[in-house]
Amino acid sequence: MNTLSAVWDWLTTGANWAGENGVWHRLVQHLVLTVSCLFISALIALPVALTLGHLGRGGALAVNLANVGRAVPTFAVLVLLLLTPVGRHGQWPTIIALVLFAVPPLLTNAYVGMRDVDRDVVRAARGMGMTGAQLVWRVEVPLAFPLVLTGVRIAAVQLVATATLAALVGGGGLGRIITAGFSLASTPQVVAGAVLVAVFALLMEAGFELVERYAPGGWARGRGR
Repeated sequence: MNTLSAVWDWLTTGANWAGENGVWHRLVQHLVLTVSCLFISALIALPVALTLGHLGRGGALAVNLANVGRAVPTFAVLVLLLLTPVGRHGQWPTIIALVLFAVPPLLTNAYVGMRDVDRDVVRAARGMGMTGAQLVWRVEVPLAFPLVLTGVRIAAVQLVATATLAALVGGGGLGRIITAGFSLASTPQVVAGAVLVAVFALLMEAGFELVERYAPGGWARGRGR
């Protein structure tokens, strides 16, 4: 109980929220890193997934190759990148490691969503004279969008949790609160930092859940992983 009280005291102390080392500043850094990596991952994964899903060829191989990355710890990738020339370029090792971590759920869900589109609907659209591009953007992508969004949600939540690794190589984010707590031998600060990351991840999850629930079209929830 004493530890919990100390954690609460740390979280409710205004000085811990202000300044360059405060919670608000670290939260903004964490958010920027998460959104940047999610954006880059989407630019890489979604065009590949949508194209292969539309063509119906090569998608299984691409998904399996992407999922191999899930077996490699992000921290191990980060350490390896630090040992290469990339390690001399600021936060790029962290960004690359996080992007590689986020690609698999984006690629997998988008590809599965495209392949799950009712083939009768696709054939009917072709029968109406739609071109390949029209078929993709007017039929397949709208119908696959629930699973695409699920992949984005999964990747975003995972990035929030994993972006704490940035602190280990001098980056910003909420992870700096945790590492500073270790340096100071302050268990309340370490726990408080972990709580902040967990709350941020839950809020990210809740935000995407609300989008899925209330967006137009009656999107199905809970599809795909």
